[in-house]
Amino acid sequence: MSGAPAPAVAIVPFEPRDAADFKRLNVEWLEKYFVVEPIDEEVLSQPQTAILDPGGVILLARYQDEVVGTCALIKQGADSYELSKMAVTARCQGLQIGRRLLVAAIERFTALGGRRLFLESNRTLTPALTLYAAHGFVDLPRPGGPSHYARADIYMEYRPTAAP
Repeated sequence: MSGAPAPAVAIVPFEPRDAADFKRLNVEWLEKYFVVEPIDEEVLSQPQTAILDPGGVILLARYQDEVVGTCALIKQGADSYELSKMAVTARCQGLQIGRRLLVAAIERFTALGGRRLFLESNRTLTPALTLYAAHGFVDLPRPGGPSHYARADIYMEYRPTAAP
């Protein structure tokens, strides 16, 4: 699967039956580039209690009845969300699925009345950082203490006026 955008991709909300796919997709990319950290294991093993119950959202990309991508909004306060757990399976990269997930996540963030949307990533993930910047995320100093991810060396916040 490569080339033009895949119109047959549907962005859908997480259902309990999707828990294994949510974890599989994230472990796939984490093991490719980094390691699965304890916080990842906790969140990926318990998406209902770690993300959904506190008021977060998980979105999935379905292609031909298979879950091929995911991302989450993890609630971090009254009106603050972390964009996290964004992954697209390797064979579907290049189909604009990450872009579609990101746009859908931003739309959900807005619908939830969120005021601060942030993410933490790694500077080696150039395609992801380029995607985030193209949709209004700007590189800022991380507020407060250290990141909860050992791999994180960049903090970005969504500033819609920064989008081209």
